[in-house]
Amino acid sequence: MGHIYLNQTKRGIFYLFCTIIPLIGFAFLAAINPWDAGILIIMGIGFAFFVGFLNLLDMVFYLIKKPLQNVNVQNGVENKDTQVSANNSERLHTMLLSFVPGLGHFYLGLMNRGLTFLIGFFGLGVMVIFIAAITSQGGFIAFLGILPVIWIFNMFDTMQQLSRKQNGEELVDRTVLEDFEETRKEQGRKSKALATILSMFPGAGHMYLGLQRRGLQLMAAFLFSIYILDTLRLSLFLFLIPLIWFYSFFDALQKVSKHGDEELEDIPIVSYLINHQKWVGIGLIVLGIYYMFTNIVVPVLGPVMNEAFGVDFNYWYYQYFQMIVISIIFIGGGIKLLIGSKSKRKEQVS
Repeated sequence: MGHIYLNQTKRGIFYLFCTIIPLIGFAFLAAINPWDAGILIIMGIGFAFFVGFLNLLDMVFYLIKKPLQNVNVQNGVENKDTQVSANNSERLHTMLLSFVPGLGHFYLGLMNRGLTFLIGFFGLGVMVIFIAAITSQGGFIAFLGILPVIWIFNMFDTMQQLSRKQNGEELVDRTVLEDFEETRKEQGRKSKALATILSMFPGAGHMYLGLQRRGLQLMAAFLFSIYILDTLRLSLFLFLIPLIWFYSFFDALQKVSKHGDEELEDIPIVSYLINHQKWVGIGLIVLGIYYMFTNIVVPVLGPVMNEAFGVDFNYWYYQYFQMIVISIIFIGGGIKLLIGSKSKRKEQVS
């Protein structure tokens, strides 16, 4: 699509078809050969990523070779061709170095800004891998999805700083957070854009807006849910993880929309449960019984049932029990909502 936008229609269509057609072909092969479907799908996605990487490199080199429209001829520079060549050379080195977060900024002399991207990118990657290895929880690897966001933002920021330098502007070596803080001081409030971006991670957007207790509880609930549900083998309640994420995200968006127009109160989530301690206690008791039954009773009772009655108790339990429990929860929740709506209608009528 980038090539088509730059009037390189043939090249753009070539890359587009080289991505779509192999994906369709591998999907067709996977459909007629279900035994190797997983391998074929992985091969198709891998080939698509390879073509996308070639497309990205082609676009980068095209932009490098493209002559600059705005040429700085100040400070006694009279040879326009020499200036264009110098600018293109600087652009080439900066773009190639910016493939490693921070190095492009170092080349432009922005040491503090480069360190922010370098430490943020590799520090996050090492931390996630370290936590996943220590806890033996592969679910934490999902947080590596933040790395491409940092990488793309690093590329964009590097080219933006390069454009400012070649237009004759003086570059200020400060971190990205200092930029947002400067914008906040000018506007008299915190950046709504940054708060929205941070809200993608549960609790981070709230903490940026100053809602420390609310944000910390949401972040802890999200991370501990991943760890505890996997450790206790409570896959029955894995739906709580996306539920917490969506609640945190939309709650942060609501707080962002109110920021600057009214004062935000740091109301913790747990305070909502104070009036419902009875139900929280019942829920904890049920979880404890479920964990005990799954990890103690089932392993002991399974072989006994198999020898005595020839029934594979473990198979029936793990195959159908969780589905039955979830169905009962959904049915009970639906009945509760129906009863509640009827009682409200009666109150309105009376």
